[in-house]
Amino acid sequence: MSPESPVPVQLSHRVPDLAALELLLAVARLGSLGRAARERGISQPAASGRIRSMERQLGVTLVERSPRGSRLTAAGALVTDWAGRIVEAAEAFDAGARALRGQRDSRLRVAASMTIAEYLLPGWLVALQAERPGTAVSLLAGNSAAVARQLLEGAADLGFVEGLAVPEGLDGVVIGHDRLIVVAAPGHPWARRGRSLGAAELAATSLILREEGSGTRQVLDAALAPYGGLAEPLLELSSTTAVKAAAVSGAGPSVLSELAVGEEVASRRLVEVEVAGVVLRRDLRAVWPTGPGPAGPGRDLLALTRRG
Repeated sequence: MSPESPVPVQLSHRVPDLAALELLLAVARLGSLGRAARERGISQPAASGRIRSMERQLGVTLVERSPRGSRLTAAGALVTDWAGRIVEAAEAFDAGARALRGQRDSRLRVAASMTIAEYLLPGWLVALQAERPGTAVSLLAGNSAAVARQLLEGAADLGFVEGLAVPEGLDGVVIGHDRLIVVAAPGHPWARRGRSLGAAELAATSLILREEGSGTRQVLDAALAPYGGLAEPLLELSSTTAVKAAAVSGAGPSVLSELAVGEEVASRRLVEVEVAGVVLRRDLRAVWPTGPGPAGPGRDLLALTRRG
């Protein structure tokens, strides 16, 4: 090997395998190791063993177990954030490989911001497969700014965003609406207060937040601008699942879509905190490069999102 030749880096002994990362994401989403095991099609002892093996591999505790369920530690929330990116990249790689092999007779490249990608798109894509079973769909999930960039660079055919307006260079249509809510773990003082939280107090508090460029952050920044703007974030994470897991772990309060936290609020793993004097609503939009609207499977997917 010449001096200029790169030295191969062996990561296999330090990076958990995809199955373990997918299991961790399921625990974060479902709040239960047992439910996560059933979703992944393995036994609960096997799931426990896989989590313990990953904790030994990484040298940190990821999941705290109790009779009420399982929740991520603060370290687990960060690892979940990284795991989501790895799994998304693997899924995109797999979808691209299928397209290259020519196994499908049509292709649709979708880019979607996190809340839509995690909580709305799966149902739409199932319906699309029923109507167009020959369609190969690849999904790129990111914040609203990243979705706009993918569309403008020609890397996606149709996008979905949650921001305040249609990004520059794109056309779009409103397909629905969403409400952001303030949530905290049951042990947080906000969860036990007997009155509404003031907008100024919300603005002055360090929160667990999505990164800049996300639709959630755009709406929150605009709503709290009259009250001095957002304080420095307590944690800044790049996925809704990671933000939610950190809030459930008790790391601090957060602001998330009610689509994302419905189950946690219903089970009292998170408590909704009422806020006075500020409206945290946003439009959900389908977007595409300026010009003719989506064609083929993109047009059919857009029609599905607007039914009902």
